[in-house]
Amino acid sequence: MGPIHVMMWINIGVCLPLTILVICCLCCVVRRDQVPVIYYTNLLISNLIQMCTIIIIVAKPDDHETYMMSFVIYYFGVQASLYFKLCIALERCFFITRPLTDFMRQTRSSVLVCILVWALCVVSVPVAIVLRYFLRVLILILVPAFLFIICFAATLKALHAASTVSTEEKRRIVGTLVLLQLSYFLMILPAITELTFEFHPHDTVRDVVFILFLLSPFMDLILFFLMQKMPTDKRLAGLCCCSRCSSSSSL
Repeated sequence: MGPIHVMMWINIGVCLPLTILVICCLCCVVRRDQVPVIYYTNLLISNLIQMCTIIIIVAKPDDHETYMMSFVIYYFGVQASLYFKLCIALERCFFITRPLTDFMRQTRSSVLVCILVWALCVVSVPVAIVLRYFLRVLILILVPAFLFIICFAATLKALHAASTVSTEEKRRIVGTLVLLQLSYFLMILPAITELTFEFHPHDTVRDVVFILFLLSPFMDLILFFLMQKMPTDKRLAGLCCCSRCSSSSSL
């Protein structure tokens, strides 16, 4: 059994039940005004779709059509997960840069955005499979990368001017955006690039790329704790102080 298959089984045995547990926690415990609950819940649902599809892929059914359809559904889950991460990044960015604009945080608007995301995935996944390279690069590489960078840069630029937002909330928002950036550029983008352009790197490099990709759902679970008011705020404060000290010493 190769390392990629081992990681798939870890996803099924560990990440799948943890994701279900976090979804139950979101539905029963978390208040709606603490986190962008609707976007995050849909993100976890898209991850559930991926992990349930992994079960079929690992089982390798005799029916070839079922096996190939599982990859299409997996691709659908990956795209939905990516877009809901973008929704979270945009919501966190608007909370700092446009605090009076409550569109992304209203329940009706959030539900409408989520419906549009699912509809977009249903339409674009078959089209992307048919048109192959160009549309895959556009919807999975160029647009998300551009928006993630813009959200992060705009948030950092507007931090000092956002006087109505508490320091702790600013730290959580920056931490969330950093985690989303790492998840996309370190875990998702290399695998998408390798699959889109059909690179054939060394087996070790390929294994590392796809193991990191399969770790992405675990990273999404960390978002749940990072966006809460928890003792991690002190650690984030220490991290911010260390970064300030290092930057001042370099000057």
